[in-house]
Amino acid sequence: MTDTRPTTQASLLRSLIAKGDIVAAPGAPDSLSARLVERAGFPAIYMTGFGATASRLGMPDIGLLSQTEMTEHARNMVRAVNIPIIADADTGYGGPNNIYRTVQEYLQAGVAAIHLEDQEAPKRCGQRAGVRLIDAEANARRLKGAVAARGNQDMLIIGRTDAMPAAGPEEAIRRAKMYQDAGVDLVFVDGIKTIAEIEAVAKAVEGPKVVSIVDGNETVKLDRATLQEMGFSVVFYAVTLLFTASKAMENALVRLRDDGTPANVGDQHNYSQFTDIVNQDFFNRFDDQYGARS
Repeated sequence: MTDTRPTTQASLLRSLIAKGDIVAAPGAPDSLSARLVERAGFPAIYMTGFGATASRLGMPDIGLLSQTEMTEHARNMVRAVNIPIIADADTGYGGPNNIYRTVQEYLQAGVAAIHLEDQEAPKRCGQRAGVRLIDAEANARRLKGAVAARGNQDMLIIGRTDAMPAAGPEEAIRRAKMYQDAGVDLVFVDGIKTIAEIEAVAKAVEGPKVVSIVDGNETVKLDRATLQEMGFSVVFYAVTLLFTASKAMENALVRLRDDGTPANVGDQHNYSQFTDIVNQDFFNRFDDQYGARS
């Protein structure tokens, strides 16, 4: 019998991972950048909480966005593209019942996967110093709760540990294995800054796992093929678009301020190219077909 169930973003992501090729998911701070990731031919998108907080609030990633704001952000990004979105779900925004609702909200938003981390609230970006961890056993129970909340619905759950900067590689690896035992689909050791740390995780943690390559540290020397050989299933490039875009905007504004004209602001899309990115032609055709006729 033919399976007539609709294809979900989660099933697409599962199939990508099952093929064995590492899934490269650039970070997108908003729906516009998500469309650019898709147009560039990447197979998946990472909805970065760091980028979401910066784009929505102009503030740092220190737990300022609520569950409602994050799931709304995810829902808008899902609507904008046709490839899987892996979303940051921070700590789950509270206790077990909050995690239950978080899972349900992200399921309704249509994301392919979420990751849940083991920080105390208020959380902070995993690349920063001062991360405070909750008890590993307690977090394993929380992850079991997330898996139970998902039930037989289709969304991958990633257990993330921020123990690398807070407690070192041995504790990060111990927690990653514990979270695997809790039943998550993948594990993610965040806060990695060196090639040696990536190598330690790759060697010690078997099974599906995520790595994040952050611009500005030495891990950028490792290309996608090398990370695949090391056994990683998914790679995030969480801040590449955000940092590149913010620098380009800053440079353009300096030129505009100093020259008094946008003539020399640098390389940019023209009006036609930009309207193509946001799918203007589709909406023009839709309006022509169904709008009022004179």
